Amino acid sequence: MKAMVLREIAAIEEAPLNMEDLPVPNSGHKEILVKVSVCGLCHTELDEIEGRLQPKLPVVLGHQVVGRVAGLGSGIKRFKLGDRVGIAWIHSACGRCDFCMAGNENLCPDFKGTGCDAHGGYAQYMAIGEKYAYLIPERFSDSQAAPLLCAGAIGYRDLMLSGIKKGQTLGLFGFGASAHIVIQVAKHWGCEVFVFTRGKEHQHLARRLGASWVGGPQDQPPQKLHCAIDFTPVGETVPYALQLLEKGGRLVMAVIRKRNPIPPLDYSKHLWDEKEIKSVANITRKDAEDFLSLAAEIPIVPEVQEFELTEANKALLLLKQGKIQGSGVLRVGD
Repeated sequence: MKAMVLREIAAIEEAPLNMEDLPVPNSGHKEILVKVSVCGLCHTELDEIEGRLQPKLPVVLGHQVVGRVAGLGSGIKRFKLGDRVGIAWIHSACGRCDFCMAGNENLCPDFKGTGCDAHGGYAQYMAIGEKYAYLIPERFSDSQAAPLLCAGAIGYRDLMLSGIKKGQTLGLFGFGASAHIVIQVAKHWGCEVFVFTRGKEHQHLARRLGASWVGGPQDQPPQKLHCAIDFTPVGETVPYALQLLEKGGRLVMAVIRKRNPIPPLDYSKHLWDEKEIKSVANITRKDAEDFLSLAAEIPIVPEVQEFELTEANKALLLLKQGKIQGSGVLRVGD
């Protein structure tokens, strides 16, 4: 099978992904083989490629995978051949630790990420445990469904952890793949959304999707924020977002790594009045399942820009440069 493989850490500008021929993986006990149709692009891939997150090399990246079941290992009960399924960031967890038993498998010490600790969807085929694949609602095309599996699912977890309520103001810092889905959920829930983003095209998209106010990264919104979500890769966003929070407000950090350090915080200016900072680590299977159902109900309409699998380096560079509107998706199969 054809796959784009990362063998060494490098800047994406060096085009480090190479097309290779790899064996089609075997589907073992309780595993399915998926013929990949599309795979979404994510900033996490940039973190892996450039070394801010350490993947198990060599690796096939990609964790927003949509395809059809092409093979069944022994003991499969949830799926049949031909089912359209999605695969998300959570590739596996131990299922036995206190975190898993409490439904927090995202915090499992043995958590493994798709396309990081195990091969992902930048390939024509991949294998996955049946517990970690999800049926895709019919209303979505393959390309529309791909960003729901990470940008959407992690955005849903961000919203849940923010504690946002109907009628409250939500600030979104950065307006990429996840934020453009989050705003649709927040509007559905009756929230007012303020968007802070640099790019004019991103600002236009935010307005089109219903933002009540749109400004630059350091602009002053018309009122305080009850909750905020930081999607940006820069540390400077954190103190500014905290400064804009209402008393008792919460800032959710929706990134795995920051490219530069968070500046020192002034306790009285940034954290006083019971303000909180909450990080988000990975997703659970329940996050993915619940969000796919909600996305179909609303319905969410992801904005997607398609690329061929051979264009993965180019597409990821555009993602780094902030030049992709909505979500980037690699077209892998028919």
